[in-house]
Amino acid sequence: MTTYLFKTEPGDYSWDDLVRDKRTDWTGVSNAAAQKHMRAVRKGDEVLFYHTGSDKRIVGLAKVVKGAYPDPDRPGTTAAGDTKFVLVDIAPVRAASTDGATLAAIKADERFADFALVRQSRLSAMPVPPTLDKAIRKLAGL
Repeated sequence: MTTYLFKTEPGDYSWDDLVRDKRTDWTGVSNAAAQKHMRAVRKGDEVLFYHTGSDKRIVGLAKVVKGAYPDPDRPGTTAAGDTKFVLVDIAPVRAASTDGATLAAIKADERFADFALVRQSRLSAMPVPPTLDKAIRKLAGL
């Protein structure tokens, strides 16, 4: 099982929206690097749900209930022959019990210096290295 971090603007789609909907297809990811990560997502993987904007923190944990599949609204393939745009379906598991997994706290902790959340601020989907997963969950109360 791999853990990913998915970023969202809470005004577009928030943790509360996911809890209300009970399941959603994760759409709107256009960045090629983020799509590469999305293509690797499998059913059973977990997702740290991160609010961007003024919140800038991990707000919950979700589970992948359907791994990567082609986005029916954006067909096409990459030069390597992969599906260019994919979606994954996620469902909520539990909300973060602390506000500790903020971007500021993560940036201040030297263990996270090479983490994509710190290095590539515009990346909206990324794997969480196993060596950092436990520490991030502890900060978030997950």
